[in-house]
Amino acid sequence: MKVIAVLVLYVTLFYQGESNSLDSCEGRCGFGTNSNFTCQCNPVCERYNDCCSDYAELCKADGGNVGNKITDAEIKALSETLYSMDSNRASSSELTINPQALVPDSQTGSQNDLSSEPLYLHLDEDAVFSKPTYAALLALLDNYNRMTGQVEDFSSQQLAEQETFIKETMLNTELGRELFAFLNTKGVYTSEEEFVQDLKMMWFGLYSRNNNKLDSSGFEHIFAGEIKGGKVSGFHNWIQFYLLEKSGKLNYYSHSFDGPWTSYPDVMGLQFMWDGYYKQVGSAVIGCSPEFDLAIYSLCYIARPGKHCYLSLGGQQLIIQTYTWNNSSYGDGKKFIGSAYPVSMY
Repeated sequence: MKVIAVLVLYVTLFYQGESNSLDSCEGRCGFGTNSNFTCQCNPVCERYNDCCSDYAELCKADGGNVGNKITDAEIKALSETLYSMDSNRASSSELTINPQALVPDSQTGSQNDLSSEPLYLHLDEDAVFSKPTYAALLALLDNYNRMTGQVEDFSSQQLAEQETFIKETMLNTELGRELFAFLNTKGVYTSEEEFVQDLKMMWFGLYSRNNNKLDSSGFEHIFAGEIKGGKVSGFHNWIQFYLLEKSGKLNYYSHSFDGPWTSYPDVMGLQFMWDGYYKQVGSAVIGCSPEFDLAIYSLCYIARPGKHCYLSLGGQQLIIQTYTWNNSSYGDGKKFIGSAYPVSMY
């Protein structure tokens, strides 16, 4: 017992020798999560809201020992790599769009239908939807009740479809593996299993947006879209837009933003009516693969939670805004993703 007591005392003194206290980042910037400390000093502490009070001062200062901190330059470099790896993106021969009316930001709330044709004129579904990641996404999109305040209840098959989507996009593509490799070198995840399980909870874990019902998730909000307060909420996925427009449930009105890209993926800010409910600005990355959408939103949520996240695609800047869901959590206080979307005005 005396030996154990001495060891405990030694460890405590060792940690206090490396850092002034258990709640300081002195000498700890960039280190992985350590439960011996009452707060953390790595980039993901901002997402989990467990940073030490001096994290910003010591770990984000220009002269500080940032260690494995994820820098803006690293985010831009990785996004360029992911962009180049998106081999499953739609080609110009597979996808044709007709943006038609361009409106100023001041008129996005007018609800005027200024387009005589659909946004999506052509999609080669045989070529695009046959790819495993698209098939995995399609299996998920009809699993949700778009009205908030209604409990989401999933069958065992639907839960398996969530697992399949994460694995197909993040483990079975070069793009997804590249994201994991980067986050692994930064100490965010130590194994592929940890990576997959955290993404699954981050994206598919249920929380309440309305009436204290488990009615929403990051995936539903961003990829499938929801109705809250009499209007469309979320809805930032081009494939869901295409499917609903094709079925006659969505009417494209206009766009307020069209990015500088001349090939896919492109970025647009869209105005539309979804079966009686209006979306004033629904921004989306057009023509990208499901794995690219998931990867850039996950990267930005992990590295820049609740902030602007600056990416580079083909030399052009793309800003992603993410939000954490602060009313509930999973695991050790980790926060669900509340929203993520391209900023459609610069």
